[in-house]
Amino acid sequence: MIEQSTSRSTSTLNHPHTWVVAAEIVVDDSVARVADFRGSFRTKVEQRIDALDTYCRACRRLYADVAKSDCDAAIDNRHLIGGDQSVRAKLKMPALPPPGAKLVPGGKFTRYGLKAYVSGVSRPPV
Repeated sequence: MIEQSTSRSTSTLNHPHTWVVAAEIVVDDSVARVADFRGSFRTKVEQRIDALDTYCRACRRLYADVAKSDCDAAIDNRHLIGGDQSVRAKLKMPALPPPGAKLVPGGKFTRYGLKAYVSGVSRPPV
């Protein structure tokens, strides 16, 4: 058996990443039409594609940041929902009006239909 030495690290992770590359490919009109209709298209053989980002499909973190660590999404999905919810800051409630304050109702206005258009609520600015 012959062992080959490579410069790449062959570390084994318990929870490996699924790497994907975000790319931008310039295509002509006919390929764009097919890609829009089918959601996919075929490229030319040996076409060079510029990579914009390389990241893990599951945990959505960049390759350079987490290449040597386990995939967090394979363990749990706390990183996608803002961390551990038991230690996250609670929602701040709006302050109550001071005692003795009187709330005055505002006017009514319509956001839909002809009245809204005439009053300028749904009309684009000029």
